Amino acid sequence: MFAGLPELGISNGEDLKETLTNCTEPLKAIDQFQMENGILLPTLQSALPFLDLHGTPRLEFHQSVFDELREKLMERVATIAEGKDEDRYVKLEELLEKSFPLVKMPSIQPIVMQVLKHLPKVPEKKLKQVMADKELYKVCAVEVKRQIWQDNQALFGDEVSPLLKQYIVEKEAALFSSDLSILHNFFSPSPKTRRQGEVVLKLTQMIGKNVKLYDMVLQFLRTLFLRTRNVHYCTLRAELLMSLHDLDISEICSVDPCHKFSWCLDACIREKFVDAKRARELQGFLDGVKKGQEQVLGDLSMILCDPFACNTLVLSTVRNLQELLSQEALPRDSPDLLLLLRMLSLGQGAWDMIDSQVFKEPRMDLEVVTRFLPAMMSIVVDDYTFTVEQKLPSEEKTSLTYPTTLPETFSRYIQENRVACEIGLYYVLHIAKLRNKNALQRLLPALVDTYNDMAFGDIFLHLLTGHLTLLSDEFGSEEFCTAVFDNFLLTSFSRSENVHRHCLRLLNHLHQKVLVSYMETLTKTEGAPPGARGSPFYGSGPSPCFCALHPLHPYNPSLRETGCPSH
Repeated sequence: MFAGLPELGISNGEDLKETLTNCTEPLKAIDQFQMENGILLPTLQSALPFLDLHGTPRLEFHQSVFDELREKLMERVATIAEGKDEDRYVKLEELLEKSFPLVKMPSIQPIVMQVLKHLPKVPEKKLKQVMADKELYKVCAVEVKRQIWQDNQALFGDEVSPLLKQYIVEKEAALFSSDLSILHNFFSPSPKTRRQGEVVLKLTQMIGKNVKLYDMVLQFLRTLFLRTRNVHYCTLRAELLMSLHDLDISEICSVDPCHKFSWCLDACIREKFVDAKRARELQGFLDGVKKGQEQVLGDLSMILCDPFACNTLVLSTVRNLQELLSQEALPRDSPDLLLLLRMLSLGQGAWDMIDSQVFKEPRMDLEVVTRFLPAMMSIVVDDYTFTVEQKLPSEEKTSLTYPTTLPETFSRYIQENRVACEIGLYYVLHIAKLRNKNALQRLLPALVDTYNDMAFGDIFLHLLTGHLTLLSDEFGSEEFCTAVFDNFLLTSFSRSENVHRHCLRLLNHLHQKVLVSYMETLTKTEGAPPGARGSPFYGSGPSPCFCALHPLHPYNPSLRETGCPSH
């Protein structure tokens, strides 16, 4: 409690104890100790007896004076630091030298920490002492910790790691949310809203204006992305940069070569569309990568790999294709479309580029433009032709039936090319949004075999289940249930736990709409993922199932009176 006082020549409790042990007149010794160590103000001595008359203990008086002086000193430290005196930091360093021996005293510690906080460069010896003492390290300001972290990457990594884990958990929780809606989904929050998340704010505070710490965080994100292939790390990379941009941290934004590109892309994400003006700006940034600076492509690709960026690019691509159809133009004639495909290709190739350390834009497969997109547009034309046919008077109708097969080129490219696959998946979402049951039943079986099983990824399934709520009444039809479940979702059931969970999300929302006989079949479906038993959404018997979604299951909120017939 009194650590450091002897070093400053100030008597402490041990000195008083020794004095009382060796003296012959304790009262005189106490008076002498108080005289030497009390407040050295002559006029105060005559006033103290008045406090005694009012029953105010001397300890209480001295403590209140001490607290007041401490607050005044801390304010003075802040004033000196914020001033313009050239020697202001010299004054603070002198104060630090005098006060640091008392850093372990709880009553003095706030003053020492205040001085440390306002020193732009704390003496290395003091930093090492703070770092070596867990209690001191814990209570020191983030401004001091930054100076410690910049030369201790492992320690900084220990601080950052829990935040990165928390971020991934939050993103995955959002994807598996029980709320299904086309209006409120994973991509609904605006970029600025997302940047107000706890993890982003904490990381931004930890980095401050320190370029070295910013570079460390980016390296952590690259390493984790490389190790896990988790695209949410790409989101965090973009959010972190734009959070610093919001705070006008020019020390970092001015040295990050991706800043202006991210700023422009962020505006596109906010609008969920890349307009012609911003498309030209983005193209200018990509074309402006100079020889010898190709490494920046690694960071640009990571920013474009962010699911929010990818979502915006593909939505813009689908919209562009619709405009081309209305103009009776070909995909290869649209510069904006070609740029969107270029950025999609760069984003989709982020992992390969960072892994290989070959910083070169991936060559875009031209047949995606000349063969795949026309094939996809032909599907749109088929659908439009059938719709127009149905609206004709009966005497003008032909025997045209809705096509059930897909162009071979379309199916092949969504299996072999990831950019084509991404566009194809978003086209499926587009027709679901239009409540086009026929087109959906035609396309879903083709999604069983896609590039790298992208159709069974969490982001697509999250969006698809939300879009399917628009077709809730169609689930009363066995034909539609067969298309959604038998021809698509259940094909991956036995090997993919995430598909199981997304099915549960969908059925939890729509179970009252699903055909009763089909619902009974689903409740007996085998193949629950490992670790699922014990959850209220699974039975405890030998055959894990969709019990919780059965209309008669006790966990079903609509009826809790009886148990599931299967158990």
